[in-house]
Amino acid sequence: MKDLLKEKIAIVTGAGAGIGKSTAFLFACQGAIVYAIDIKGLDWIDSCDEIKGKIIPLQLDICDFTSLKAAIVTIKKEHGHIDILANIAGIITYEMMPMINYDKFRTMIEVNVVALINLMSLVSRIMMRQQNGSIINMASMVGVKGAKGQLSYSATKGAVISATKSAAKELAEYKIRVNAVAPGMVGSERFKAVLADKFAEKINDIPFGRLAEPEEIANLCLFLASDASAYMTGQIIGVDGGAII
Repeated sequence: MKDLLKEKIAIVTGAGAGIGKSTAFLFACQGAIVYAIDIKGLDWIDSCDEIKGKIIPLQLDICDFTSLKAAIVTIKKEHGHIDILANIAGIITYEMMPMINYDKFRTMIEVNVVALINLMSLVSRIMMRQQNGSIINMASMVGVKGAKGQLSYSATKGAVISATKSAAKELAEYKIRVNAVAPGMVGSERFKAVLADKFAEKINDIPFGRLAEPEEIANLCLFLASDASAYMTGQIIGVDGGAII
């Protein structure tokens, strides 16, 4: 199926690499105009001829609320509507409880939770007037079931899950859907860099016997962004190769 997001305006955070990059690319391939936000560079967009003009890069820190609000206002002025928000930006840590770096933990809360809630608040104001919209948050299976060595990260993702469910209840009357994707282990460059060191044996816990590809997570984001999921809200959907079983 093609053009599932034709004439939709989408915002994707964390679009510089991994799941965010794959999601921004897929949304654009399916017809959306995508505002791709990342704190680092978005050079990959220039090399993708098939989606030229469909992705607008915005190098922003999502914790900079003033700049972020200005960007949202500009998008609304230019297009008159915002249809999709995919909150994918995030920080991950791997450390046992006695070794938690609390400065990093506070930063992770700001990025993974506070900035996500702020973005939902900003965009939902526009979606309320439209009486439609889809918000997709990036949770994690560790936020559902916990994980040894990831207490601080799982705490932030547990907060994302709770925020998703509460926002879904609050925004349902405005026909705004709020759902979360909960990946297991994903073969992004960042994860592969620490896999051999810390999690190589964890592959044995995945019934499918492999890591997920970022594109496989993006496929679920596409479903949740499209009208195919028009009657779904408040859901936390796992994509983990059977690890939760």
